[in-house]
Amino acid sequence: MSNKILLVEDEPQIANVITRGLQREGYTVIAALDGETGLDKAFSELPDLVILDVMLPGIDGLTVCRQLREAEMQTPVLMLTAKDAVPDRVAGLEAGADDYLVKPFAFEELLARVRALGRRRAPIESDAPLNFADLTLDPTTRMANRNERNIELTAKEYDLLELFMRHPNQVLTRDQIYDRIWGYDFGGESNIIEVYIRYLRSKLEAEGESRLLHTVRGVGYALRET
Repeated sequence: MSNKILLVEDEPQIANVITRGLQREGYTVIAALDGETGLDKAFSELPDLVILDVMLPGIDGLTVCRQLREAEMQTPVLMLTAKDAVPDRVAGLEAGADDYLVKPFAFEELLARVRALGRRRAPIESDAPLNFADLTLDPTTRMANRNERNIELTAKEYDLLELFMRHPNQVLTRDQIYDRIWGYDFGGESNIIEVYIRYLRSKLEAEGESRLLHTVRGVGYALRET
């Protein structure tokens, strides 16, 4: 469970509702009303989770998230946005967010996502490098390597690729991926899996390598050679 949560939200009424609700659930909440303060508190308080509004005075939420990732802070980030267009959701993910929630939302949904992001994964059986075709994944460094080319991965990209590497040649359904990587169902309209598959493919195929992550239409995805 992520006990310390940084909430960066400039609307006092929304901030108060979220803060009171999370405190009732046993969380410690650190509040910030603008992006600059949010950044300062993120680095000084080292929270377990950041809830970050996109529209903030001064430094906006996307910039805050991007700066956290540039500083190699891997703390999960849940973005709050009043926009539900696909480009806006993708922009948040590309900035380094782990999840997004569109306003207005029910507190119960926020809580479910907080719990999912805070869930600690079970220890893996082995830290030995995973190999498939010309791709290697090292759990100790969380780095991928293909044809002697090092590939840097974000935390969520690594989790997703590790899942496929531990289940090679197996078709993983969308539900299985949601459950293992995000911990709950985003709903049938979410495109978050497609977004991260696209990220991984762009990195794994950056120098014209063959495709390893394949779409199985109507079912899910599989790691396999062509």
